[in-house]
Amino acid sequence: MSALLEVEQLTTRYGETPVVRDVSLRLEAGDVLGLVGESGSGKTTLGLSILGLLPEEARVEGSILFEGSDLLGMPARHKRSLRGARISAVFQDPMSALDPSYTVGDQLSEVFRSHLDISKGAALARSVEWLRQVGIAAPEQRMRAYPHELSGGMNQRVAIAIALALNPALMIADEPTSALDVTVQAQILRLLRSLIGEHAGAVLLITHDLGVVAQLCNRVAVMYEGEIVEEAPVRDLFARPRHDYTRHLLASLPGRAARKRRPTVVSNGNARLDGG
Repeated sequence: MSALLEVEQLTTRYGETPVVRDVSLRLEAGDVLGLVGESGSGKTTLGLSILGLLPEEARVEGSILFEGSDLLGMPARHKRSLRGARISAVFQDPMSALDPSYTVGDQLSEVFRSHLDISKGAALARSVEWLRQVGIAAPEQRMRAYPHELSGGMNQRVAIAIALALNPALMIADEPTSALDVTVQAQILRLLRSLIGEHAGAVLLITHDLGVVAQLCNRVAVMYEGEIVEEAPVRDLFARPRHDYTRHLLASLPGRAARKRRPTVVSNGNARLDGG
């Protein structure tokens, strides 16, 4: 039986420089896979390769099969129809993901109008309900707000609503909490944990935060210099890391005690790897 997402020997280059090298990855429905590595390890480029959102100068080799169809060989219009409906994304900075010239209501209702055969009124009603579901107070009022009128945490809640509104088969979340302050990070993590199982078939979570991995993921893949060097269930990897680089990342957790005893699954959302 084929996986929801199968990445095989993927290499992504900018010019002659490979940023992602021979990566193979598999996600089944229900998986929440954490992709972990320091800045510059290639994890964001891997996510953008899957989404088809790389700049024109990038060159991608290998295969990316989504629900059995090759995304790399798919016409651009078909990929656009998949994005938002079957594949969605949440990025680090919600202000850059949302269009400043349109209201929150316009942007969220457009998701429904673009992919479903429903009226404008029905799309607006669903949008209000989604704002309520992601914890935004007075959703009817916030529908008329522009992104710059909302806080970073509220904008990220809007971005999550947009990403999950159509129950995508795959959501790619790239550092979804790292641009937020610690208190808001915890709130967004709780929100994601409550919504993922119900509204997303599988999730690829790109992060450098071991606490996020421990709270949200069932599997973790470690990326180093463009390659995946280790992949395992979360508890197995934290308890028995096999690769030297993985041991280095776990040893770099704050606090002498974390370096002296055998690593265990971290529950503190503030635990971070070096290299932010």
